[in-house]
Amino acid sequence: MPPFVYRITKYDPAHRDEHGRYTGAEDTVSDHGPVEDAYLAAIAAFAEAAGADQLEIREPQTGGFVHFGLEPPVDGYGLADLFPAGPAGFHDGALVPIAVGLELVRSMLRDNGAWCRLEAEGALTVHVGWDQYLYIGSNLPCETALARTRALGLFPERIDASPYDFAPDDAAYVQRPADADFWARLHWTVITHRAVFLEEVFAANASRWHRLTRDNIETVRSQLAPRSRLAVWPDLLTDVDKAVAALPDEDLVEIVWEDEDGQITSTVVDETQFAAVTSQLAGARAAGVVSMYAGEDLPLFTAVLPDSDGVLRARWQTEPTPGDRDWAFLKTLRRGQVVTGTVTTIASFGVTFVDIGGFTAMINIPELSWRPFDHPSDVVSVGQEVTAEVLDVDMVRERVPLSLRAVEEDPWPQVAQRIGEVVIGPVTKIVPFGVFVRIEDREDGFQGLVHTSELDESSGDVVEVGDALTVKIIDVDLARRRIALSHVQALTSATEGQPCD
Repeated sequence: MPPFVYRITKYDPAHRDEHGRYTGAEDTVSDHGPVEDAYLAAIAAFAEAAGADQLEIREPQTGGFVHFGLEPPVDGYGLADLFPAGPAGFHDGALVPIAVGLELVRSMLRDNGAWCRLEAEGALTVHVGWDQYLYIGSNLPCETALARTRALGLFPERIDASPYDFAPDDAAYVQRPADADFWARLHWTVITHRAVFLEEVFAANASRWHRLTRDNIETVRSQLAPRSRLAVWPDLLTDVDKAVAALPDEDLVEIVWEDEDGQITSTVVDETQFAAVTSQLAGARAAGVVSMYAGEDLPLFTAVLPDSDGVLRARWQTEPTPGDRDWAFLKTLRRGQVVTGTVTTIASFGVTFVDIGGFTAMINIPELSWRPFDHPSDVVSVGQEVTAEVLDVDMVRERVPLSLRAVEEDPWPQVAQRIGEVVIGPVTKIVPFGVFVRIEDREDGFQGLVHTSELDESSGDVVEVGDALTVKIIDVDLARRRIALSHVQALTSATEGQPCD
């Protein structure tokens, strides 16, 4: 923040108690006249001294459910005619000329319902506080502006920091940006019917809802206000009568409804306004109720729009959902990374699921072991801790395939070194084109195929499963993981005096 911060008020410092509270007779609302104009003139003087000809709107807010002001609320929150694009122009990052910035300050001094921080590239900050307290930060001492402020009849005081400086709710929280991964994820969830609505919050307590289809996502995206907070919801709109019946006895909720023309409207109310709002639902084709209390009715996932250069400069945070936490965890993973987890489930279709730090990854059957097995339970068991390698991180489907065998030494090159070796092993399977023989003395030993053409049928004996068969390893295909054996060549080798195992 700028190093020079001043609290500017119309109140004489001599009329404050030891806690800094004003004890004089001045009115704590705007006079809508010369004192209000003096505040605006002081800001203009500081802007000129700091060389600022524009101000950036940060963290905009509009009137919510409760109005705390001493003056009556104003329709449009005092933003009327300030933004050509309408209320959506009052968004984080919007650059406005000093004249518009001063009108925003006027609205805040009158407590019309809109509030924001105003900044100029770190050179100037303007915060409007309760009871006509103004806080101006500058990168320069601005002695001329201070003199002008005093001449206007106001009282500037140097302080360490503005009490309205921005502070994140959670400094450690990494906000998800609405980047390419986010939009790919949104497309996928809509296509798979897991998401239907996008909530766009362009100022605190100011939102728009959009019904999504696979055909309109890009159109909706192009119309979003810059730096909006986004929330992706499933089909929260239900039968209107059911939605009304779902209203709690007392609660702060957001009621969302869709009219016959497809227009979606939302409003935040409590139990004292339920009757008035539900009367507006007459004729609505769908409606829904979302609790405003933290931890209830969470969307699938959230994000904040970055600027056009891809940088996320909006400082506000969304309430993290389980989907957001999964995203944050996935961002820490890389292909080839070795992780440790606990087997949670062995599905009937063979996939093994593993908890790796609260996220469920999966191991497909071929990645469980280099060696043959009949069922995944022959290799792992539920509750077992395993170490595996990350094969991929799919940010769209939020899937992480793992491999157990990738962290183990590949035994196949050693098998390839046994080409030419003659062994005796049990027949494990009989197929129309030959028989399979295990060439290692272990239950999960490798098996090779003795093709029909390599079987010695001169003796007339019928080979059955479990029979011991002498075979020669004649080829090992490392790429296809196949072993070729020969019974005929093994017998030939034996007659030539080569030892058999």
